[in-house]
Amino acid sequence: MKKVLRRYRTLPIRTRLSLLVAAAVAFAVAAVSVTCWFIVQGKLYDLVDDQLDKAMGMGAIQDQARYAVNNCTQTVGEQNPRFGPRNTYFQVVLDDETSCVLDFSSGLVKVTHTDMEVVNGTERTEAIYHNGTDTKGNDVRVKTQPVSIADPETGQLSNAALIAALPLHGTQATLNDLALILLLVSGIGVVGAGAAGLAVARAGLRPVDKLTDAVEHVARTEDLSIRIPVEDESEDEVARLSRSFNSMTSALASSRDLQQQLIADAGHELRTPLTSLRTNIELLSRSEETGRPIPADDRKALLASVKAQMTELASLIGDLQELSRSDSGQNGGRLQIVDFQETVEAALRRARLRGPELTITADLQPWYVRSEPSALERAIVNILDNAVKFSPEGGTIEVALESGVLTVRDHGPGIPADELPHVFDRFWRSPSARALPGSGLGLSIVARTVQQAGGEVTLTRAKDGGTLATVRLPGATTPPPEMT
Repeated sequence: MKKVLRRYRTLPIRTRLSLLVAAAVAFAVAAVSVTCWFIVQGKLYDLVDDQLDKAMGMGAIQDQARYAVNNCTQTVGEQNPRFGPRNTYFQVVLDDETSCVLDFSSGLVKVTHTDMEVVNGTERTEAIYHNGTDTKGNDVRVKTQPVSIADPETGQLSNAALIAALPLHGTQATLNDLALILLLVSGIGVVGAGAAGLAVARAGLRPVDKLTDAVEHVARTEDLSIRIPVEDESEDEVARLSRSFNSMTSALASSRDLQQQLIADAGHELRTPLTSLRTNIELLSRSEETGRPIPADDRKALLASVKAQMTELASLIGDLQELSRSDSGQNGGRLQIVDFQETVEAALRRARLRGPELTITADLQPWYVRSEPSALERAIVNILDNAVKFSPEGGTIEVALESGVLTVRDHGPGIPADELPHVFDRFWRSPSARALPGSGLGLSIVARTVQQAGGEVTLTRAKDGGTLATVRLPGATTPPPEMT
């Protein structure tokens, strides 16, 4: 059985579906056929029983039964059509199992234990019907009815039973023909069901075949532009699977495009500091090789430039690592409840160190959010760094946190209206800010971190000049029970 099941599991799905349909139809047809056969058998037996009732209900039969007992013989005489149908068996069974054949009986029926129970009256007091055989082995339908026979000399009553029987060869032939017909019809039905199941399986699995071909095509060619056509109104499982596959390939294609764009942009941004580093280092190296010392001021400027370019390069690489880590979805597994107020205060401490000549005011209220602590602090630091970078010397930066809304307002030149839609793009830098240090990734990291925390971030021009950065994060004013 285990081998059969194991072999079944290795078959193609359409073959398994066809076999299941054929098996289900075979079971249903078999149940219906067997039920039909037994119903017909019962009806045919009822007809034979009715004939036996009519034959045994004749008054002459009762008289003949008394005569047969008084003149008991087992010799079969010539049948009289007046006493029942052709080939009718009539006999009387006494309590000593002696059988007395009526004159017009066509044969002798073998007496069974059931018949003797009727004779003795031990369990059965009414007529019974059952199948039996005659002395020649032919199948007959038997009716056994108890009768009381009086002794002609003493008048004493004795137990006996009157048996009437009809041959079943006609009934059995009809049942055999019916069984053959049902068997043929069942076979045709099972074969038809198997063929229909195969056709339905092929039609139903055609979208799966398309999906399989599409997956194999993607695996072979890495072409993510392929799409599986799906009917808009279809809501079955295959349609949902096809839509999910199309969504997956679209997401993969978009991710690959973004990855390629990131690599291209990163290569472009890395080229500038690397070129500058290479030029400065070559100048220093040539000075050592030729023995021509570089003037002290020029050498100091070169070393300062090398140091600045290394710092910019390290910052760019760090931003790229942070951005790629966000793109890979790794942050989702480290989300936890964070005290937003403490995070902003930590970012403010770092911002004050970077802009000691600026006045940074803060009005912070408690708020708890679900985010990655280090990523959220880095995002707030990036926002404050931009404010520090573009604030005039001696300027003021205003920071407020209320009901999950963080605002950072500077009084710098502000962002032109036509540049606002691009501020969160990777590596995008305002033309006026390209001379300042930075990689153009800070606000991209801010947007990604806030989105992963379920919030949103916007940059707008303040009414009286400067830039207003707004971060909205869902949360609560009180910490959850696990933090208390």
